[in-house]
Amino acid sequence: MTEVFVVQHVNEHEDGSEDVKMIGVYPDHASAEAAVGRLSLQPGFRDRLEGFIDAYELGNDHWAEGYVTLYHGLEAEAE
Repeated sequence: MTEVFVVQHVNEHEDGSEDVKMIGVYPDHASAEAAVGRLSLQPGFRDRLEGFIDAYELGNDHWAEGYVTLYHGLEAEAE
């Protein structure tokens, strides 16, 4: 099993929308933690420090169940 560590920043707004920033992909958890450490002092990032790192196994589908889109609080089936 080969894993990579994805670092991204997700900022959820009061209206429920999200602003996602892809930071980088790292070969080990320590490198991902170091990236978070560098970002944790920057404006915006320092205001929301949780939820940065996710581990992903290479060669697997990680979003295979489909999705729905929300419009003003209403669900609409993806086509």
